[in-house]
Amino acid sequence: MRTNTTETKLYRLLCHFFENQKYQLLAEKKQFRKLTANGFLNVVFSITEYAPNDAWVEVHFGSHNRHIEQIAQQFLTTNLLDFRQDANTLIVSLGKYNDVKYFRYKIQNEEDLQNTCELIAAFFEQTGFAFLTNLDSVAAIDKALNATHRQPCKFVYNQIHRCFKGIIAAKLNNSPQFTELAEVYQLYLRQHANAHEQAQFDKLLAYLWHYSAN
Repeated sequence: MRTNTTETKLYRLLCHFFENQKYQLLAEKKQFRKLTANGFLNVVFSITEYAPNDAWVEVHFGSHNRHIEQIAQQFLTTNLLDFRQDANTLIVSLGKYNDVKYFRYKIQNEEDLQNTCELIAAFFEQTGFAFLTNLDSVAAIDKALNATHRQPCKFVYNQIHRCFKGIIAAKLNNSPQFTELAEVYQLYLRQHANAHEQAQFDKLLAYLWHYSAN
């Protein structure tokens, strides 16, 4: 099944399901998105064609917290300006969420497409929507990014960005771990980031030490 056909039919089959949960289709951004008081929640589809009749569908879902992103994007200067308002604070693939590597849905015919949509809907009804709703708070994002701060975080794809957003979430959540996190993330960046990214993180820390939401 051709990719453009798969994508169009996938959105059509899932549109009513997501709209019932207040998620609106943004086809140009390949996602369903729900606006919240703190930003948005979204479900993003990545569709890839590997053969004339084979399409693979990967599902990603997460949140954008504008309070965190308004600060983070001032220091993550490699991000393109046009995409900053759409940046996910947290995002995870359905496979990674379930600890299954390289998980995707294979679509070869109409039956595959229908079955895939049913499986996606079942996942979000049983688990996904509740997980997403919980991600709308700074406290939940702080926990997701920083609970295992000495290990990679599965809820972001870029572990360098995790350091920036994690330390901001900790500050906004008045975390008692803020100083420890700052030291751990500085060490991580010295080992994995370039000089510019390290310098930007140091500037972010200096900003946060004096930051007050009031």
